[in-house]
Amino acid sequence: MRALCLSMVHLIRTIDAHVGGQPLRLIVDGLPPIGGRSLAGRIDRFARTADYVRRALVKLPRGHEGMTAAVLLEPATPGAHASLICMDADGYPPLVGHAVIGAATVAIERGLLFTGERVPERRIVFDTLAGTVSAMARVQAHGERIHVDSIAMTNAPAFVHTAARAVRVGSRELRVDVAFGGQFHAIVDTEAVGIPLEMSRLPDLRRLAVDLLTSLNAAARIEHPAEPTLRGVSAVTLTAAPRDPEAHLRNVTIGASGAVDLSGGVTGTSAVMAVLDAMGLLADDQVFVHEGLSGAVLRGRPIRRTEVGGLPALITEITGSAWITGEHTFVLDDDDPFREGF
Repeated sequence: MRALCLSMVHLIRTIDAHVGGQPLRLIVDGLPPIGGRSLAGRIDRFARTADYVRRALVKLPRGHEGMTAAVLLEPATPGAHASLICMDADGYPPLVGHAVIGAATVAIERGLLFTGERVPERRIVFDTLAGTVSAMARVQAHGERIHVDSIAMTNAPAFVHTAARAVRVGSRELRVDVAFGGQFHAIVDTEAVGIPLEMSRLPDLRRLAVDLLTSLNAAARIEHPAEPTLRGVSAVTLTAAPRDPEAHLRNVTIGASGAVDLSGGVTGTSAVMAVLDAMGLLADDQVFVHEGLSGAVLRGRPIRRTEVGGLPALITEITGSAWITGEHTFVLDDDDPFREGF
């Protein structure tokens, strides 16, 4: 048997958590130095020099198509506690909402950003490619253990880019609302597509979503009016009538690679709220409850209205909870043919 040679092995440590069943893998050790002043520059450097980490952790055999990984780096702007780089099978999305909720929970419960005084609430400000977001944690003490009960995330401004855009999918024409909630979503009612929002029909919904995104991005240039680097529709959010009596809508979010978010979808919830607000269906004092396909719910609240590049926009607060599921040390052996996943 070949002896293990440490010079041939790269170890990466993570703390894993989930939000409503949607997994997050927070990298806590094993990264090469990632320098640069701007967050965009750091992500570019990460993609050029350490993308093997993303591929190894979010793809088989260590990950899966629905896995999101994230890493906390030094803040990029005054007042922020950390920068948050998100990564998935498609690359580096500007913002993944459950990554914010999960990373904030892990950071507080494991003392990654704060030590010392126990307080009932703790606010963390993250720099992201989509803008600055904050996470207000409700903290409880269980003996010697700190527990985060919930995270209320104040998102970047959400807005409707295009209402009722026609998209050709095969022989059909569908109407979708394109809205930004941290990334661009195409929002469509499952009644319009004729596929029930059921777990058993998930393969059909995935095929539809991937085809829709391919067609939409080929036919239209969707670009953030204030941040031109944020372009392209990243996900489809399919909505339906809720099953939970407390919820207003049920949904599933599907990305370009077919990755599925079963949790309720934080950025998708903000995008849906922007659409409802543009239609005059979201009251200022209304809590919008969004049910995921997993049965978990997220609660959204409108904070204030603003503008982005001349478009009406909505600041939303999305509340959810995360649970730590494990701590892992992953081995990347130079001799492993699947060292960087597949």
